[in-house]
Amino acid sequence: MPAAQRHPTMADVAERAGVSASTVSRTLRGLSNVSPDVRARVEQAARELNFAVSRHASSLVTGRTGVVAVLVPTLNSWFMGSALSALGPLLRAADMELTVYVIPDLAERASFFEQLPARRNADALLVFSFDLTEEEGARLDDLGMPVVYVSQHADGRASVYVDDVAGARNGTRHLLHLGHRRIAFVQSRGATGFSFSSYGRLLGYQQALAEADVPRDDALVVAAPPEDKRAVVEALGALLSLREPPTAVFAEQDELAASLIRALRRSGIEVPERMSVLGFDDQPVADWFDLSTVSQSPSDMGRVAGELVLELINDPEADPGRHVVLPTHLIPRATTAPAPLADPA
Repeated sequence: MPAAQRHPTMADVAERAGVSASTVSRTLRGLSNVSPDVRARVEQAARELNFAVSRHASSLVTGRTGVVAVLVPTLNSWFMGSALSALGPLLRAADMELTVYVIPDLAERASFFEQLPARRNADALLVFSFDLTEEEGARLDDLGMPVVYVSQHADGRASVYVDDVAGARNGTRHLLHLGHRRIAFVQSRGATGFSFSSYGRLLGYQQALAEADVPRDDALVVAAPPEDKRAVVEALGALLSLREPPTAVFAEQDELAASLIRALRRSGIEVPERMSVLGFDDQPVADWFDLSTVSQSPSDMGRVAGELVLELINDPEADPGRHVVLPTHLIPRATTAPAPLADPA
């Protein structure tokens, strides 16, 4: 029985091309300090031997792993899925691999920041919608690699995010232009990792009211987890029991808006005839409910974050504190309408 065929090695390619193994590695990684003649000989020898350079071998020469790590609090969200779906192909086109670290609980979080596995296993780190403590942020600063914060602003650090303040301000203006003056804002309590967006959207809502000289009423701001039907109903009940209940509700995200619409309709309150509802995100659920919303594109965010991290890896002169702010767009649909006329006294 014939012996198993041995796979060619870098030394085999070097011997056939008449160069050193390190020259083979530099050539097959595309480095520029190889003459055209030597490059042609090495590539020809590699083809004849059916040799492909391994990720490990190339990392010995370049000092790179060819991997971009991503830190996320969860994968169970529309935002994360859309962003990573755009990021992955972009990195693969650049011959980079993607490693995802999901940190869903305190124990895994403590372990990650204690061990920092990305230090050994990646060339850069993308931090997606992750609320970090000062100590955790300092640990990432000490990684010695590019770190890009996604869907959040990080002072002095590379960041990619949408303008949540402007988006919420424009959404609130839409309701104001429809004649609404009692506009509630419902926050998504318990949405891990999204406090930056949550704060910005509340601020934009408040700014639009101030611009229109509409008095601020803190009783119109409530919170509920979108998946907790009872909590959503209780939050809605608190709004409807006010002496002057709202005529419009701006929900911090689309899933919460959909839960509010279901609760309103079960209470016999017509949307939008008696209550307008506006969301934020433009998730698929917004189309299903014909929901007016403020649109953001997590796919664009993932793509831009990938482009920025590749720039930081490949260009030592690139700005490590660059911020890229993406726009939002108002999408009016069927759940917002002019404010109902006041009942005659």
